[in-house]
Amino acid sequence: MLTVEEVKSLVGKVKDPILDVPLEETKGIVNVTIKEEIAHVSVKIAIAQLGGQPQLDLQMAIVEVLKENGANTVGIRFEELPAETVESYSATSKDQPQTIEGLLSKDNPVEFIAIASGKGGVGKSTVAVNLAVSLAREGKKVGLVDADIYGFSVPDMMGIDERPGVDGKEIIPVERHGVKVISMAFFVEENAPVIWRGPMLGKMLTNFFTEVRWGDLDYLILDLPPGTGDVALDVHTMLPSSKEIIVSTPHPTAAFVAARAGAMAKHTEHSILGVIENMSYFESKETGNKEYVFGTGGGEKLADELQTELLGQLPLEQPSWNPKDFSPSIYQTEDRLGKIYQDIAQQIIDKTTK
Repeated sequence: MLTVEEVKSLVGKVKDPILDVPLEETKGIVNVTIKEEIAHVSVKIAIAQLGGQPQLDLQMAIVEVLKENGANTVGIRFEELPAETVESYSATSKDQPQTIEGLLSKDNPVEFIAIASGKGGVGKSTVAVNLAVSLAREGKKVGLVDADIYGFSVPDMMGIDERPGVDGKEIIPVERHGVKVISMAFFVEENAPVIWRGPMLGKMLTNFFTEVRWGDLDYLILDLPPGTGDVALDVHTMLPSSKEIIVSTPHPTAAFVAARAGAMAKHTEHSILGVIENMSYFESKETGNKEYVFGTGGGEKLADELQTELLGQLPLEQPSWNPKDFSPSIYQTEDRLGKIYQDIAQQIIDKTTK
């Protein structure tokens, strides 16, 4: 495992993206901590200017060099260098490009909410699209990134059959049910497999944040890939801050696996908003009897383990479809699950606007 001095040496050779000077020279490495038992490295970096593509490129470079040298996961926080330090390198930096202000700017008030799970098949994407729509129904300005690069499904779930527009160098997201949507599905042939490797996927995710014309947003919902792989980690390291909702079924094993996703959020210094238990039970419309198909207690146990709240329990139920506005996975406001999602959306608003 890397030592603190080795981390400082490796990261110190990476250049400040604005000043074009190694971080070791600018004294830009503020702090380094290491959790040896999980091979997690946390670094705090001071740079000349926060926000935009240069900071994002620096994040990716630091993550890459540390993972190549033995780190399993990397957490990065940024702050600005003292003004006098920046001024001392002004001759070097005056011809450097300015940062691109946008979604990742430190001054952007958007709330990033990542929807995560420990494994596939627990309904994470269904939760993501319905929470996005429910927040929009509450009058919020909402964007949705289908960051499940290998298993993208959001456009089909929302009944989207159009492609994003292009205006100059900007991508115009598709808007559906009041939600602005971007997905890998828009950029591949229909149902074609994605066989890209990590760096190419990271670049596509970067484009989702920096080259899409999102406009003013209150919330950006991210449908993360299941588990704790490279794509999920890339998203965590790209964002200046993020809150996370963990989705699980009531089965104890599913909850145990989901705890890993929650642990990664904590290790990368992001916060957990709560847990949603999906497929909690099936209730017969004829008898009213509840059948606990996948067991009970998993969501509560997971919430306790992650020291957070159980935001809601979602029963097994088919959405009611509007044939004139077909969205196969979106619950209507009058549906029982639609009302539960609306309650969860209100909890999210309460938690993020205090």
